[in-house]
Formats: sequence, structure tokens, C-alpha cells
Amino acid sequence: MKARVYKSTGSWYSVKTEPGLFYQARIKGVIKLDNRTSTNPIAVGDWVECETELDQPTLMISDILDRDNYVARQSPHNKRQQHIIASNLDQSILLATLKSPKTSQGFIDRFLISCEAFHIPAIIVFNKSDIYGEKEMAIYEMMKEMYEAIGYKVFLISIEKQKGLDPIKEILLNKTTLVSGHSGVGKSTFINYLFPDLDIDTQEVSDWSGKGMHTTTFAQMYDMPTGGSVIDTPGMRELALANMEKEVLAQYFPEMREKMSGCQFNNCQHINEPGCAVKAAVEKGLITKARFYSYVDLWHGIETFKYYVLFILEFSFLNFISLVLHWNLQTNSHTLHSYLRFYLFRR
Repeated sequence: MKARVYKSTGSWYSVKTEPGLFYQARIKGVIKLDNRTSTNPIAVGDWVECETELDQPTLMISDILDRDNYVARQSPHNKRQQHIIASNLDQSILLATLKSPKTSQGFIDRFLISCEAFHIPAIIVFNKSDIYGEKEMAIYEMMKEMYEAIGYKVFLISIEKQKGLDPIKEILLNKTTLVSGHSGVGKSTFINYLFPDLDIDTQEVSDWSGKGMHTTTFAQMYDMPTGGSVIDTPGMRELALANMEKEVLAQYFPEMREKMSGCQFNNCQHINEPGCAVKAAVEKGLITKARFYSYVDLWHGIETFKYYVLFILEFSFLNFISLVLHWNLQTNSHTLHSYLRFYLFRR
């Protein structure tokens, strides 16, 4: 039977069948082995095929249906793999704050890039307007102008004071929406506002670190009584891009994508190449310097990460050779060659 994943706890999943019944389900091991590109083979929002288990009230997930899209981040536990945040989305909301704690522009841009990669409309919602002073309001107006100019919707709300929330509720109608953001921005408070009966735990921002503390442990989807679904995700301290190549990074900046065809070289990276239409647009004020500098930082970050991975692999390879020489392993040349191919292939 066909079902959709509503909650993931690592080993068990809460799924909802097409007739609207909820079951606890577990995954067949073979699916885990077949999916090596992500640390979580099944994500909230996935459509799956399930089988009944003999004399058990639970289901067995036998297949994962093709995803329309998904949002992913670099796995915090394995930098060479990705972690899928949610899948099969109509849109995504990034909940951000400019104070207590402050969401950096880099975090916002990394989230937008993750959505752009799969053509998922992204909406930026700044929360906690009730504690903003003149400085924060000036930054908000600047960011609103900058992001709206390149096609993103930007809203200012106060969940605590329940201000500015009506337009957000309208956006959520009849759509599957991912709500994401780093810890402390008010995601759990927002979910409590939408679903008062849930009474999800919330915590204040740490006075010591100025950062939020995790209250949501697992991703979970909730159905709105007026139509549509909202996916709540655990807060993130950092959001690293997953499987991103620096050669295509500029394509996920809408304002840069529009100018790229005018570059002198087809493989222009918009860093220090002559005849770059993107840099010319920056000089003319057609692309904001803040966004361009964000691109440059991310570009260099991807380059640094590649060198980091190569260093780790080289270190592992040299350690292996050292062990072979130190222990004087008695092995035939064919076996040794297989080991060498394994380590070199990983590079």
C-alpha cells in the first residue's frame, strides 16, 4: 500500500496511508544498503510502498518512490554525505531573526541555494519584530529590498505578539511547506501557533552563548485543518551545502544566473576572470555587493572543503601504507593491489 512519511525517528517511521490511517513502519535493510548518498535513506515527505507484517500492527517499508524534489544539507556526522531534510515540497519557509539570536546572511543564502537546486520556492520570514530596535529594522529593510529584488518573498512577523501572521497562514493553504531555521528563531512557537493542541516544548535563547537550544528532535509533518501540511524540522546551528560543485554555484544565485551569458568565457567562475559580466553588474549596482561577497565566500568554502577531503583521504592512504610496512603484512600482490585500488578510488 502507498503511504507518506510523517515522522522519522531514525529506526521507525510514522506513515499515513491514502485512506488516512497512521501506522508505525520500519525499513527493509536492503533499502539502506542501496542508498549510500545520504545518511537517512527515508525522509519526512517521502512517498513509500508498505507491506503488512504478519501478526503485527506495524508495516514494513518495501520501496521509496521517486522524489519530486528535496532539501538537503551536508551531514553533520559525515562531511562526504548529505542529510535530506524533507522531500516532495511545494515551498519552503526559512524562519530567521535579526536579534536573539541573529541569523547571518550566509545562513540565509545557503538555505536559498539548497532550495534553488531543486526549484523549490523559498520564503524568508523574519521573526521577533517585537524586540527589534532601529538598527535591526534598518537591516531588515535592507534585506527585504535585496531579496525581493531577486524574486524572494520576505515577511516580518512577531509570533510572540501574533503580529503579521495572517499572510503567512494564507501562504500555507493547500501546500506542503518546509519550515526551517537555526535553533532559537521560534520554529516550535510557530508550530504551536498553527497547531495549539500540540503544545510543543519551547526554550529561551541561551544568555551565555546567544544561540538557541534544540527543542525539536525529529522532523515531523502536520496536516492543517484548513488544507495543506507543514513540516517542522530540528533547529540547525550550521547549514553546510551538500554535494555542491563550485563550477555551478553561480547558477543558484538568480541575479547572477541572469547575467552569466554575457561573460567572456563559458566557464567563468566570476572570481578574477577578465570580461566577467557578473562582476560588471556588481560594479554598476545591478547585483548587490552583499550577495556577491556571499557568493565569493561560499565559492572559496567549497574549494577549501575539497582540499580538506583530499587531505583526509591522503592521510588515510599514507596510514594504510605505513601499516603495511610496519607490520610487514604477508599478502600476495593481487590482494595488495585490491587494497590500493580501494583507497585510490575513494579519492
